[in-house]
Amino acid sequence: MSTLHSPGQNHLLAALPTAEFEPLAAHLHLVPLALGDMLYEPGIELQHAYFPTTAIVSLHYVMASGASSESAGVGNEGVVGIPLFMGGNSTPSSAVVQTAGHAYRLEGRLLKQEFSRGGLLQRLLLRYTQALMTEMAQIAACNRHHSVEQQLCRWLLMTLDRLQSSDLIMTQELIAGMLGVRREGITEVAGRLQKAGFIRYRRGHIAVLDRSGLETRACECYAVVSKELIRLLSDVRSRQGVPTVVNSPSSGQPRLPSCGR
Repeated sequence: MSTLHSPGQNHLLAALPTAEFEPLAAHLHLVPLALGDMLYEPGIELQHAYFPTTAIVSLHYVMASGASSESAGVGNEGVVGIPLFMGGNSTPSSAVVQTAGHAYRLEGRLLKQEFSRGGLLQRLLLRYTQALMTEMAQIAACNRHHSVEQQLCRWLLMTLDRLQSSDLIMTQELIAGMLGVRREGITEVAGRLQKAGFIRYRRGHIAVLDRSGLETRACECYAVVSKELIRLLSDVRSRQGVPTVVNSPSSGQPRLPSCGR
């Protein structure tokens, strides 16, 4: 495997003890994921699971009209392909690469085989599935009840946590598609955030200058989802001595720590 990448950059894989990780290790294949790559389509049987390390994948629901919005994102905290071990094998949603990067790919049959053995991997995957369900439910409520500005700030903060970076390569049009709002609304809100000094935006690139400022503008949904995801890291903490919660120096909001094997 590449010396520049490690399966331990994914929190679920990092949490596995050596005895459970080794049977998977030889079957994990590092793959590059380009912006816009479709990892699975609605109704198509899934063949592989993906454990992102530096990429972020967006789970989308597409309406008959062609309109779509994001139901959840998956970064280095999780896995793309939960229908494989939940017994569905397919889903009406799609999985599209939101942020280019890398992931470790595993054949679906092998994931199902290891899941069926029980053990820590099964418990981690079930806990992650619960966290993902929380994220989906919270995003649905957020999209219904909160302003575009609050939604954008929540989305930016969650993306920053997954990238461990303050720079995002993202167009306003793509963000609008993720949130299911008009591009003009994103343009207006981005302009206000830039004027306030929270972000710097140029075509296709967003730099976050003041994270604490974004946190003050975000709704409670960011904290709810973050706290639920952090529950996944208790096993990483026990394996590697990584703190369960890494606090933002500005506001004390919980954030996901980085990890490595």
